Amino acid sequence: MWTVIYIAPTAKVAEMIQTRLTEEGFLVKSRPVNLSKQQFEILVPSGELEEVQEVLNSILHP
Repeated sequence: MWTVIYIAPTAKVAEMIQTRLTEEGFLVKSRPVNLSKQQFEILVPSGELEEVQEVLNSILHP
């Protein structure tokens, strides 16, 4: 089961987050929320949610 952990405001931000989480060894997917607004959902397996949230916090708030 995939869980949305973040909604990125742009494709560039979504790509950066997806790349960083993948480098940390997590499975990550992104998909557009609404093409007119260019927002993207970042999804991870629900079993990795807690670990990913810690890494995501360090990415968003260095």
